[in-house]
Amino acid sequence: MPDLTFTGIGSGLKVSEIVNAIVGAEKAPFISRANKQQAEMTTDISAIGALKSALESVESSISSLADADNYQLRTASGADSFVGLSASKDAQIGNYSVKVDVLSQSHKLMSGAMAEDEQVGEGTLNIAVAETNFNIAVSASDTLSDIRDAINDSDDNESVIATIVTDDAGQHLIMTSKETGVANAITTTVTDLDDNNNVDGLVGLSRLAYDVSDPDDSLHIKNLTQIDEAVDAQITIDGTLVVTSSTNEFKNVIDGVDITAKKMHDVDDNDDVSRISFKENNGNIKSGLEGFVKSYNELQVLSKQLGAAGESGSGPLAGDSLLRGVMGKLRQQFSQAFDMGNGNSMSLSQLGVESDQYGVLSLDTETLNEYIDSDVAGVQQFFVGTDSENGFASSLEELTGFYTDTDGVIQNRIDSGTSQLDRLDDDYLAFERRMDSLEARLFKQYNAMDLIVANLNSTSSFLLAQLDNMPGVVRKDN
Repeated sequence: MPDLTFTGIGSGLKVSEIVNAIVGAEKAPFISRANKQQAEMTTDISAIGALKSALESVESSISSLADADNYQLRTASGADSFVGLSASKDAQIGNYSVKVDVLSQSHKLMSGAMAEDEQVGEGTLNIAVAETNFNIAVSASDTLSDIRDAINDSDDNESVIATIVTDDAGQHLIMTSKETGVANAITTTVTDLDDNNNVDGLVGLSRLAYDVSDPDDSLHIKNLTQIDEAVDAQITIDGTLVVTSSTNEFKNVIDGVDITAKKMHDVDDNDDVSRISFKENNGNIKSGLEGFVKSYNELQVLSKQLGAAGESGSGPLAGDSLLRGVMGKLRQQFSQAFDMGNGNSMSLSQLGVESDQYGVLSLDTETLNEYIDSDVAGVQQFFVGTDSENGFASSLEELTGFYTDTDGVIQNRIDSGTSQLDRLDDDYLAFERRMDSLEARLFKQYNAMDLIVANLNSTSSFLLAQLDNMPGVVRKDN
């Protein structure tokens, strides 16, 4: 049976209430202090985390302006159902006409008709495309289907797809080059072990021979039928410049421009052409600055909330040196002039970014556009910098990274606060164990006292009873 303990029976004292009151009096100051510290640390971590997030937003908004590849881009126009376009910053501004004369085509060959179970003939079939070739070993019992499977399953085959097409005459082996263009034409040569004639095409494996690779050879082997010729794509630029490609993509045929042929123009109509043009695109500067101004103004609002101090209440980072430091350095960065060479310098305000009396930024797009039109290379240098010196955007990224990096100032503070919270949890657990020990000790002491009092009461009652029974003793009652 479980042990049952009834406290205070012997003494009449409310032992449980006394013990709980003593333990509670010990706990109250510690819990109050711990809760206060935990609340302060949690608030600090949350506030610092919000500051870090806002700084990361500023850093992200300026990052596109720190990349030289994002400047002086080109906008291509004129893409249609005939041609597709893409242009890099190397493309020169200008207009061109493009006519698609021919689309590229894969080479396709077909064998003569054979019965489904017909044995083609023993030997070796070599298939060559461009600079690659591979061998297929054909046994005496192999059919066209077996040869198809051997071609498609060959680990060395990177160039040909084989299939079977069946018509009224029988089965035909179809081989198609995976790549388009003249250079990817298919050549098949055989070693025919049936009649030791590798080219006659009458019986055996020689029926699959096809070799027209030598243009000077008048005795081309054509035991396969050419269904589709291997064709290079061809376009004509500005009516005179003819360009060919093994695919329908023409890379860098105009400096910095890739053209994709999609459909042929009318061969007999010289006016049926695609008109393409390329213009300078510096839209990234305006959009990048607009994003930066927006994210910084959001940071400015947050910093005032975090650092507020006054009768209406204080922010969680009021008087905090970290908040003051980062905002001060950012404002200093905005006013810094960057060397542009030849004794010239430029600051952010010259590009139309202005600050009002409350520190709120705004962008004068008219001023910005005028500067871009007059010296876009200078604008790029201001933001990106040179090989030896960072520009505004690069410097700002470095500044914000000092605070926001994984080993930066803010993260170190967050990690420190988190460690303190963990220590508080450990201290609380240790304190709870001490309080449990104190409670157990007090109960033990009070229960011992209760037992002593109970024994004394029992002894007192016994003595009084004995005295009452003694002869000649008269008990005086009040």
